[in-house]
Amino acid sequence: MQSQQKYEQKLSLEFFPPRTEKGVEKLKTVIEELGTINPEYMSVTYGAGGTTQNRTIETVEYIQTQTAFDAAPHLTCIGASEESVLELLDRYEAMGIKRIVALRGDLPSGMMDPGEFKYASDLIAFIRQERGDTFKLEVAAYPETHPQARNCDIGIKWFKHKVDQGADSAITQYFYNVDSYLYFIDNCERSGIDLPIVPGIMPITNYENLIRFSEGCGAEVPRWLKCRLESFGDDTDSLKAFGEDVVTELSQRLLDAGAPGLHFYSMNQSAPTLNIVNALTFKNT
Repeated sequence: MQSQQKYEQKLSLEFFPPRTEKGVEKLKTVIEELGTINPEYMSVTYGAGGTTQNRTIETVEYIQTQTAFDAAPHLTCIGASEESVLELLDRYEAMGIKRIVALRGDLPSGMMDPGEFKYASDLIAFIRQERGDTFKLEVAAYPETHPQARNCDIGIKWFKHKVDQGADSAITQYFYNVDSYLYFIDNCERSGIDLPIVPGIMPITNYENLIRFSEGCGAEVPRWLKCRLESFGDDTDSLKAFGEDVVTELSQRLLDAGAPGLHFYSMNQSAPTLNIVNALTFKNT
């Protein structure tokens, strides 16, 4: 963990683009409320094959031009062409965007051809080739190993290749086992990977949703945690209170270990993230 301790601990947030006008207005309120934690940036997700492209752009533009915060659009490359990526880069540069979360993305159902980019590393190399250092590039990291990697060593090899194409920093998939992050960082250091790797934090507010998300992305929910969450049944208040305690303790242990900040998957809600952050102590404060 020595390489991570040299970075200032900062916060960042992730939102998804709302589908309705009601959702848009709600997100504006959430952004205002979460602005009180002074995030370094606010990222906005991008659907498989760019399925939410217009809504993503609208949300990014609102954050970048109508708030005091920096927006960081997700850019997935599956199904994209060089021309479409360049058009997006031009549009984001014109908005004043300085940071992009560069991802492979999932192949949409029914799509057989991934397009001109097969991997996130291809996208990163292309952006660096075409735009130099115009954008700071965030990439994904998987402490519990990429779900498509056969083992940890291959996962680290893929991650290093992606970093070597020009990544500036990384955001991890969420996890609930601190040791998985610490072990991953140690492996990265041994492999010569030197960039800030920020833990992704998923607040716990709903048992069924958490299990569904986790099965879809390969994140492990420890057996003890599943059992405790399941035991609350319909008592959502008790589940949320317990989940808040668990994720707050997780987050504090990560900060105490020297993690370079935290990236919260807000799910377009403010209270869960605010409650956790307001209970934390940061090393650089």
